Amino acid sequence: MVVNDSASEHPRGRGTGSNPSSRFERLAYIPDPGETFNAAETLYFRDRSRSVLTDNDSPDLPLKRSLNPYKGCSHGCSYCYARPTHEYLGLSAGLDFESKIFVKEAAPELLRAELEKPSYKPAPIAFSGATDPYQPVEKSLRLTRRCLEILAVFHHPVSMITKSAMIERDADLLGELAKEDCAWATISLTTLDNDLQRRLEPRASTPRARLRAVRILADAGVPVSVNIAPVIPGLTDQEIPSILKAAAEAGARHAVWVLLRLPHGVKDLFAEWLDVHEPLKKEKVLSRLRQLHGGKLYDSEFGNRMRGQGPLSEQFEHMFALYSRRYGLNREPLSSNGDAFRRPKEQMELF
Repeated sequence: MVVNDSASEHPRGRGTGSNPSSRFERLAYIPDPGETFNAAETLYFRDRSRSVLTDNDSPDLPLKRSLNPYKGCSHGCSYCYARPTHEYLGLSAGLDFESKIFVKEAAPELLRAELEKPSYKPAPIAFSGATDPYQPVEKSLRLTRRCLEILAVFHHPVSMITKSAMIERDADLLGELAKEDCAWATISLTTLDNDLQRRLEPRASTPRARLRAVRILADAGVPVSVNIAPVIPGLTDQEIPSILKAAAEAGARHAVWVLLRLPHGVKDLFAEWLDVHEPLKKEKVLSRLRQLHGGKLYDSEFGNRMRGQGPLSEQFEHMFALYSRRYGLNREPLSSNGDAFRRPKEQMELF
């Protein structure tokens, strides 16, 4: 593993310039002075997982079942809470996470096999929960699309969450599922500032493109939520009203907000990002995070990890509630159920 090989600058199109060792590794590779590697190259690996559905019992997450077609994410968001998941693979939460992507080529077939089991009980499946289902390689591999095609055959409930306008491609499938109360979509928006977004999320879609996706999905009959995430205190929190306004104007019906989460080594990676991109705001951002987490940069306790605690958290919540009402958001809950679920064989028997 490369340890902090380029903290002074970030490679073009990357959210970090470091590749710190996994917290599970006893040994670390320290490069010789002047030694370099191609940080711009993205490598793809076959993932041999034998199942694709994951159940969770986290009390602060509304969806209890998820599907991740990919491990790692080349969007390169500097703050991504999922970065430490790459450490379970013996890789780094830094550049490895955004440049070494594992692909579950058999995801559609594994999904179909699971749904065909007589013992299977339908419950909304969230795409993805850890990494984005519409990261750039999806354009050619179409794993998310193929999984959605299977869910459509089974009339199975699904929820999508993404930072990518590529979701527009699947408006047809999501629209058909939405007719049976089987689909909704969430578009994450961190900021409306194009320059800041490009530096925070170097390979994700622009704010304008994401808002266009909201409109296209809404026009297709898909209920759409906008996720203001992460709210970065001292950097993006003042944008909560403007993001809510833009979301409502684009056709969103619902919105939520989530505080910046910095588990494990993501703390150091994000502090490095602040050093490179927002040095004058670094101490303000970190100080406010400590205010929200009882003196720490992150509190992993359920409930606290999403919102923080104290007056600043209450201020964000009050602002969010006020402007959500002003722009007509959250008047009704987003939901889907498994009432429409049926297996293809069962459909044939009806005839």
